[in-house]
Amino acid sequence: MDDHPGATPSTDASALIPAAELRELNGRSDRAGWLQTLSHAALILATGWVWGDERLSLLLRLPALLLCGWGLAFAFCAMHECGHRTAFASRAVNDAVAWWAGVLSFYNADFYRRYHQWHHRYTHQPGLDPELEDQPPTSRWAYLLELSGLPWWNAKLRGHLRGLRGEFSANPYIPADAAPAVRRSLLKQAAVYGVLLLLSVPGGNGFLLWHWLLPLALGQPLLRFVLLAEHGGCDTGTNGLSNTRTTSTLAPLRWLMWNMPFHAEHHLFASVPFHALPAAHQWLAPQLRHLDPGYLAVHRRFLADPSLLKLPAAPTLQPQPV
Repeated sequence: MDDHPGATPSTDASALIPAAELRELNGRSDRAGWLQTLSHAALILATGWVWGDERLSLLLRLPALLLCGWGLAFAFCAMHECGHRTAFASRAVNDAVAWWAGVLSFYNADFYRRYHQWHHRYTHQPGLDPELEDQPPTSRWAYLLELSGLPWWNAKLRGHLRGLRGEFSANPYIPADAAPAVRRSLLKQAAVYGVLLLLSVPGGNGFLLWHWLLPLALGQPLLRFVLLAEHGGCDTGTNGLSNTRTTSTLAPLRWLMWNMPFHAEHHLFASVPFHALPAAHQWLAPQLRHLDPGYLAVHRRFLADPSLLKLPAAPTLQPQPV
């Protein structure tokens, strides 16, 4: 499987970043990968500890709960980067970190890696991009519902249950020869949740509810907020300079997102690790069609006119075999 597709088909990569500079940008850094991974884990552990310490004031515990939720929800970004196998030099380390990050964020890394490969291959193309299986919100009510995370929870629960039964007929990006391995991965993930549930029963502490489900639910709206901006309102053609948005934002959010606000850069050159995306941005910024000054600016436009998120009718296209 192609772990990190290159520039989109209609984009001449050599005209965007010279080959020598691209080779340098493509360099893996275990140091950067571990620093990002361990600092992200430290955020979850430290804020989770504060939230769980009932001796502390709620004035400390409630902000810690929200920060813990953001850490858990944005473990998705760790899974995403390691799913491309670019965070570390070792494929095995990338896969292990991706899997556990998926456990924390309620994704399955082995399913997501194949799903996401097609997203890169058919970025924002109706009828082909699996991220568009569910239509984006085109009214204010649907927009607010999307940000709540409720549709995401529903889709994740239904998808995981189908996968646990080995039902992948609705997922063409999961080929028949990969289905058993993906199902085994989902079964192992369910077993982790089951063990944690059993361990929390004797103490009656509701660990999964209070220290995972609740913070993860509170963290989802911010994740939905930034993910909706990645392609929402962008072109639906194959040009990577116009079908994806890069968003300028605060350094703490860039850190939490593993530099994914540089999203057009990532889609154009998915082989570039997260830590090198700011450098890639210097080459690509003048040519990007959607370079926005903050997520609030993007969402103000969506709120003013939700129809900006509406997609054209899907053409009768057939995906190419993986």
